[in-house]
Amino acid sequence: MKETKPVKLNAQQHQQHENGHFSPFKFAKLLDPEASWDKDQLGDVLHWIRQVVGLLCGLLWGAIPVVGGIWIFIFLVISTSIIYGYYAMILKVDEEEFGGHATLLQEGLFASITLFLLAWVLVYSLAHF
Repeated sequence: MKETKPVKLNAQQHQQHENGHFSPFKFAKLLDPEASWDKDQLGDVLHWIRQVVGLLCGLLWGAIPVVGGIWIFIFLVISTSIIYGYYAMILKVDEEEFGGHATLLQEGLFASITLFLLAWVLVYSLAHF
């Protein structure tokens, strides 16, 4: 029979393994510039921030009511500014480690545009017609 080597676990993995499930995501990490991020984690956070911004702007635009293509451009500016401000000024990550500005700014962009337009059209149509 083949002998297997014992696997060394660091403290966090040991705690997760011992409990039988993974520990919850720490929300304090979202505002900590000293926290370490891997590409997937940062991408997920940027994606979901952008979805929240898209939903809120869509609901607001539909409720006000505003019409016209300029508001799509304004949403893009707001959304991109929030994402840039978050990773560059709050987290202070080195964008080159994550593929550059373009990669980080595109994270979740098309899904948020879709959610924004859906919320905007739905609220506008239901509230004003």
